[in-house]
Amino acid sequence: MTGLVVDILDLPPAIGATKQIHLDLLAPEDLGTELIGAEPGSPLVVDATLASMEDGVLVRGRAQAHIHGECARCLTDLDEDREIAFDELYLLPDKAAEARADEEDEEADDLFVTGETTLDLEPALRDALILGLPMRPLCRPDCAGLCSQCGERLDDLPADHHHESIDPRWAALSGLLPDTDGEQG
Repeated sequence: MTGLVVDILDLPPAIGATKQIHLDLLAPEDLGTELIGAEPGSPLVVDATLASMEDGVLVRGRAQAHIHGECARCLTDLDEDREIAFDELYLLPDKAAEARADEEDEEADDLFVTGETTLDLEPALRDALILGLPMRPLCRPDCAGLCSQCGERLDDLPADHHHESIDPRWAALSGLLPDTDGEQG
């Protein structure tokens, strides 16, 4: 179990009953994508309200996480603190079974109360975070990227940066030309 699993034993079953939770923990692995996400081991603060519903428990929460990634064009590190809002209905096990039986799609993405006593907030938080992150994170919208020859950031290089390149098919013939840089005899 992760630190994002919360106990609901003290949440009254009456419809509309609520419980406030506050979690200060470290961000788990895989809370994001390959390019950008919550930095594993960084502080993660979650505040949520759990509300009893007829079919389960409604969770409305906010999380503050440190996001780390790299620019998809120039590979510069990106760091920012971000607030993530999430709302999710966790179905009670019997209601989840009914919903799956009614659904034609057997692989429903419903979240449910585990063992009728706990909720795992990690899937809901992960989904909300990933939907809020850019698919191609950029350090700036007009980032020029990397030089295809030397791999340096184009934004750090002079405007006239270029590389002399000889077509490899003609490279052997370049030795037949006189050297224009040196002295000729």
